[in-house]
Amino acid sequence: MFKPSLVGYAHCDLPCGIYDPAQAKIEALSVKAAMEKYAGSTDPDFKSRAIAVKEERSEMVKHHLWVLWTDYFKAPHFEKYPELNTLFNEATKLAGAGGTKGTTDVAVAEKLLAKIEEISEIFWATKKAYLEIDSPESACGFRPWQIISCASSHKRDSIH
Repeated sequence: MFKPSLVGYAHCDLPCGIYDPAQAKIEALSVKAAMEKYAGSTDPDFKSRAIAVKEERSEMVKHHLWVLWTDYFKAPHFEKYPELNTLFNEATKLAGAGGTKGTTDVAVAEKLLAKIEEISEIFWATKKAYLEIDSPESACGFRPWQIISCASSHKRDSIH
């Protein structure tokens, strides 16, 4: 009955620019810092607070990783980088109860940061492919200027 006159296409929830693994890294750095503060204190109340902060921030690391995993990365990324699922699985487990939420060992936080860095390298490689002007197609399969499609004319317009 009703047909939209304008259909939008994007490889993610919104056109590029809203995702960044730096959010997960900042939270993971906070986890590591809370662990270091915990280790350097003898005050039981301070140590209790450090644990609470560490666990809260660990949960935020998982959240930011899950958003990247499920909302930013799409099938073409997983085809080009088949290790992505394993990296995300390992990183979220390192931020979980078997990782930074369940220990005060700084070495575990360092492993988490290393996994986030691996994810970040792939993320920025996909962003670079998307943003390259001379690239005919982005890593996600859409050309940067083909984000919005007018259904009535089958013409693609730029929103940039």
